Amino acid sequence: MMDFTNQTVLVTGSSRGIGLAIAQAFDAAGAKLILHARSEIKPEIIALFKQEPQVLQFDIADAEAAEASLKALYKQDDFDGIDVLVNNAGITKDQLAMALAPADFAAVVNVNLNGTFNVTQPVFKKMIRQKHGAIINLSSVVGQMGNMGQSNYAASKAGIIGLTKSLAKEGARRNIRVNAVAPGMIVSDMTSVLPEATQTEILKNIPLSRFGSAEEVADAVLFLAENSYITGQTLTVDGGLYI
Repeated sequence: MMDFTNQTVLVTGSSRGIGLAIAQAFDAAGAKLILHARSEIKPEIIALFKQEPQVLQFDIADAEAAEASLKALYKQDDFDGIDVLVNNAGITKDQLAMALAPADFAAVVNVNLNGTFNVTQPVFKKMIRQKHGAIINLSSVVGQMGNMGQSNYAASKAGIIGLTKSLAKEGARRNIRVNAVAPGMIVSDMTSVLPEATQTEILKNIPLSRFGSAEEVADAVLFLAENSYITGQTLTVDGGLYI
């Protein structure tokens, strides 16, 4: 069992799905949690945690809102800093490229890629001063291999991999590790609405012949947060889809 006792962990987009599973895994490992969502997190979600988490509410695409919220967090008298940042929040607006509205391309890149930077930059500055920290960015197998109807999402997630590598080089001298996790087809609200025929076709390309779980993605995130000699890497959690 990994032990994150006395470590403070911020997980963006942690009110549901993969983000919630990641937050719960850190909670089980003893971490002090900071949850984040764009809208209010329901009391029944808060009740899932052993230790009552702090909650941040802002749109990651809004750089000023992200910075203001994080500055207020660091100004708390009893706040010692963030040890682990998990950038999970993101959106999709799928459409074939020939029919994709420029606004929808920009919106996905703005939330997924720019939003990841908007949250990371203020935290990264503090980690530089505290001379330690771990950042895990949620990319996607789509950012590695592309996918029909997801040019905007693929571009944003590929950008996250490039951002991860650059930050890893910048942070290494101050003992800050930056890695990415690239999930494949994970059981979620997004995959549950796919027609059965589509799911069957996708499974043909997954050597392990099943979709993954949010908990399996969370395991990968905790592994990268704990291991002290891995940085600048992308850990693909996809059942072999991208071999």
